[in-house]
Amino acid sequence: MQQPTYSLPSAKLLLTLLISCLALRFISLSLYPLMDTTEARYGEMARIMFETGNWITPMFDYNVPFWGKPPIFTWLSSIGFSLFGVNEFAARVPHLIVGLAVVWLVYKLAKDHFQSSAMGIFSASILASTVSFIILSGAVMTDTALTFSITLSMISFWQAWVNKGKIWGYLFFIGLALGMLSKGPLAVVLIGISLTIWLTPNNRWKKLWSALPWGYGTLLFLVISVPWYAIAEYKTPGFLDYFIVGEHIKRFIVSGWQGDLYGSAHERTRGTIWVYALASMLPWSPLVIWQWIRSIRDDKDVEESPDGFGTFLLFWMLSPMILFSFSGNILASYVMPALPAMALLLVHLHNQRPLQNWLYKIGFITPFLLILLVGILHFDLIPKRSENKILAVWKEQPEATQSDLFYLHKRPFSGQYYSSGKAKQRSTDLKSWLPTQNKPFFIVQSDNDHIVYENWLCEKRNTTGKENLLYCKVKP
Repeated sequence: MQQPTYSLPSAKLLLTLLISCLALRFISLSLYPLMDTTEARYGEMARIMFETGNWITPMFDYNVPFWGKPPIFTWLSSIGFSLFGVNEFAARVPHLIVGLAVVWLVYKLAKDHFQSSAMGIFSASILASTVSFIILSGAVMTDTALTFSITLSMISFWQAWVNKGKIWGYLFFIGLALGMLSKGPLAVVLIGISLTIWLTPNNRWKKLWSALPWGYGTLLFLVISVPWYAIAEYKTPGFLDYFIVGEHIKRFIVSGWQGDLYGSAHERTRGTIWVYALASMLPWSPLVIWQWIRSIRDDKDVEESPDGFGTFLLFWMLSPMILFSFSGNILASYVMPALPAMALLLVHLHNQRPLQNWLYKIGFITPFLLILLVGILHFDLIPKRSENKILAVWKEQPEATQSDLFYLHKRPFSGQYYSSGKAKQRSTDLKSWLPTQNKPFFIVQSDNDHIVYENWLCEKRNTTGKENLLYCKVKP
């Protein structure tokens, strides 16, 4: 059957979309602060790691180990701090580089499978212009490293499966090991779900033993992943019990799990992950759904070739939603590992049933939204959840280096990060700390607080948003 003339979007359109998304995201990295809670929390852990030189255990605060995640996210930002100093660009750029590696892997698989560089660029541009992917790739979070690890394993598996070279078989196990260091057993579970479902029909599992170097591959996996876990447990006993049992069992089966040492659980209605998936895959989710409807209407599924490439991508894409459908403690970012598969699947479906070229221009919504979002944050058009401005004023005060710095009620993570760890939390129960205070202090508090610090003379030095910066010294 003759292909329509609009069988593939133009290379100029795709390259423009790809480059604009990546360039704008790179430029945006330093244009807005690390914001509470996630970015500031993980950024502060990386800053402490960089400052203390403890590259084994991420620290929630000085001398308070963080057992909630393996260390790759802190390693990335800490390396950025080592190269560029402690700033927003340094914290974020290593994560964006990892995101670029994911884009390259997607390009590589599409190029090899379709035997076309144009199809590779097509897939890469779809992924880069997926709103949640390009935003999260430039954020200080754990999900980009996890997505890279899963993408490396899944693409390496396929390449090894179709005999593209032995190196891909070893890269599959390297991806598993990096997943263990990115977010733990979750990476292995997500890969296992997608591969198990795909391998079950048509006796594909019979080829599994010969497709991968199980002996040396398993040894490579253990050599890369196990040492850190052993050393981390030795340094801070109790880590393995909390991380394996708590974070990977109780968090997902106990609604509103109360064992979280580092914050509140994100309780959501079961199945919310599917709503998150539709939103995270924008602006492409409508096209994916429409193409799938067309496949069903034509009585054909995505697997129209003997190798099963379409269903391989489908189960890879669906695995996070399948797993987290049973979890009440989820975030929208949990969909991120599905996005490379989504981009490849959309291109695969287009290759089967081409859509008109103009439809792919909706990808330019993403660079427009990037400009809009970063502009809003940079020019303070909406209140930001960050303490950078008020602490910038604090740093300019002549008494800053000789005085304490406190936050009344609660110290935000960005308050800790932007004060370089100097900010401490203080309660409204003044008797618990004020009588022992023997040096001047700055204190950040809400403009609704009208606390009287008895025997101290306090003056307002700055007001930012709904917060006041006070400087207090003993009354003469």
